[in-house]
Amino acid sequence: MNQDKIEQYGDDLYGALRAGHTLAPFTTREDEINIDDAYQISLRFLNRRLADGEKIVGKKIGVTSKAVQDMLGVHQPDFGYLTDAMVVLNGSDCVVEGRLIQPRAEGEIAFRLKKDLVGPGIDEAAVLEATEAVFPCFEIVDSRIDDWKIAIEDTVADNASCGVFVLGEPGVDPRDLDLPNLTIELFKNDELISTGKGEAVQGSPLTAVAWLANTLGKYDIPLKAGEVILSGSLVPLEPVGPGDKMSLTLSDVGTASVSFV
Repeated sequence: MNQDKIEQYGDDLYGALRAGHTLAPFTTREDEINIDDAYQISLRFLNRRLADGEKIVGKKIGVTSKAVQDMLGVHQPDFGYLTDAMVVLNGSDCVVEGRLIQPRAEGEIAFRLKKDLVGPGIDEAAVLEATEAVFPCFEIVDSRIDDWKIAIEDTVADNASCGVFVLGEPGVDPRDLDLPNLTIELFKNDELISTGKGEAVQGSPLTAVAWLANTLGKYDIPLKAGEVILSGSLVPLEPVGPGDKMSLTLSDVGTASVSFV
């Protein structure tokens, strides 16, 4: 895809984010679009946000669990960037209008790094050694693509369909945990709606973060000390809107909650 189109589509996504509307899937408009094109579009989208003063605070892995892959019809992981404008404080209200378009809630395990991770060659032991703490987390995914009709190239271009995220409390040293066997319980309006385990993301959240470090290494992008890394949803996506309250419990780690207004 030529550079003019890459910039146009990145600008279209930025405009959709700011105006709160959706776009036709790129894969219905561009027969030849590939993953590398999509990541270039994503970078243009990100750079427009950075030009507004947003700062990168982390990165996210998307579409890692079978439940999410089956729901979206996308069968390989992707990645996106987290900025300070995406942070929602634990236990607070998240305003939907003007910020989110078609949000869905995911329950995840988040990592905060104390050392850089630079692929290739990163394994689970390296991730564990570089991690300061893990947290219960909500990622509220959101698509700027019509009706979530996404192929992998569409969600990659759209910053891995990231909306906002909520870090729960407290942070826990992962060396004391059996990460694949941690259990998450997700509640909507105080009703238990789904459960999952850490093994849902590529067998272990450590494996998912190692995949991200190695994938980004191909683009000369490090995972940096101090960044938050979202390792992927352990449960199916749940649509949310004004009036909904979401909460989760992650065994041996803690809780997170957010209300939508």
